This record gives sequence, structure tokens and C-alpha cells, in this order.
Amino acid sequence: MGLKTTAGRLSNDGVVPLAARFDTAGPMTRSVEDAALLLAALEGGKPADLQASDLSNARFGLLETIALDDLDDVIRGAFDASVGKLRAAGAEIIPLDVPILSDAMAQSAILFSSEAYGTWKDTIEANPDLMYSEILLRFRSGAAHSAADYVAAWQMLECARRAWSEATAGFDAVLAPTTANLPPKLARLQTEDEYYKTANLLTLRNTRIGNLMGVSALTLPTGTPSCGMMLIGKANGEPHLLRLGAAAETVLG
Repeated sequence: MGLKTTAGRLSNDGVVPLAARFDTAGPMTRSVEDAALLLAALEGGKPADLQASDLSNARFGLLETIALDDLDDVIRGAFDASVGKLRAAGAEIIPLDVPILSDAMAQSAILFSSEAYGTWKDTIEANPDLMYSEILLRFRSGAAHSAADYVAAWQMLECARRAWSEATAGFDAVLAPTTANLPPKLARLQTEDEYYKTANLLTLRNTRIGNLMGVSALTLPTGTPSCGMMLIGKANGEPHLLRLGAAAETVLG
């Protein structure tokens, strides 16, 4: 499982940057308990108390905007089964639509590529042949956006974050599949440009939601290989998210 921390919660000193205003560090561990312990060690605090973990009073939003689009059948089946297990354990699960999330997602090409290319332009252009061609194109796309584009994208994103906060305020966390697709075929990734683009962006899509909204998120295994369930929490809400995750981990098996 993995914990995506809120941007700024942990220091990024020594971390190679991609898009500095979005980059976060966080634990990847075998259990939620280990993640809580490692997070405490990383930030020099006390680990979250997981003893009172319980789903009987939990209220989850089931995100229907973007997150359920174009799911692989295996992932859809694993996710639906996991939602059923949480509901059977007493959790209340309510469909959730946040339309402005689609507008926010559209800003990612401007925000991420502009920051990435701004950070790495000199290094990349000194030796562009060293970079994989598709990634090189994605970095260089950042040069096409003006300062006005970048500022407008951030203004739109801040509006979306406020709307997200309002829409999710009544939930303990929001549920979504961690990824929409199973691991793609390596041979096709290496030889088919369109397949690479489609698979790559689909793989990144759902986890990008927490990044864009500036919140924490936790992914848990569902028992089906390569099929995770993501619990999207609040900004700086990691302790509560870890308690929910510990309870869900027991139920999901």
C-alpha cells in the first residue's frame, strides 16, 4: 500500500523534483500500520493511533466523476467487490459527482509540464537524445504555455479545490480505483507511440486527482493483483485517513 501525503507535510529536501508545487514524499509499505510508523519517523512525530479503527460509522463518497471512466473489467470487478465489503462492514457509501474536477484535470498539461520544463530545461536541452522521446515531447510541451496560461490554470485549480472541499466535507474519505488499467504490455509500450500515450495517461489519471486537489490519499490492495482501492482524504488529514485505512485493510483482506 502507499500513502500520498499532503504537499508540504514532509520535506522534499533531497528529492529530485518534477513539478515542485505538486511533488510529495510518502511511505510505501506492506501494511497501514507500517505506513503510520514510517510517516511518524519521517516527520519526527508520533504515529497515528490506529487502535480505534472502525468502519461502522464511516461515510464514504464514491467518486463517479472521471475515476470510473474506461476501467479495465478486472479492475472494475475488484473495485465493486471491495466497495461491497466496506458496505457490509457498516460503512455508508454515497455516489459523489464533482463536475469541476474535469475542468481541473484539463489544467494538468499546463501546470505539470510548465513546472517540469521550467525546472529541467537547461539539463534536457544540453543532451535531449538521452531522454525517451515521448517523455521529451511531454517535457517540451511546457514551453508552449505562457505565464498568463500558467497563472490562469492555477486560478482555475484553486477554484476547483474549493469546490472539491465543499463537495467532500461531509465524507470521511472518497473512494476510487487507484488506477483505471492493468499494467500495460511492455513490448507495445516500446514500439507503439499511441499505445504508450494512452496507457501512460490512463495509469496516471486517478492518482492525479489527489495531487491536483492538494489532499492526502491512501491506496490499499483489494486482493486482486494490480487492482488497488484508493481512499482520498483531506489536506493534512493523514491520521484520520490511516485509521480508516487500517479498518478497511482488515475488511479487504
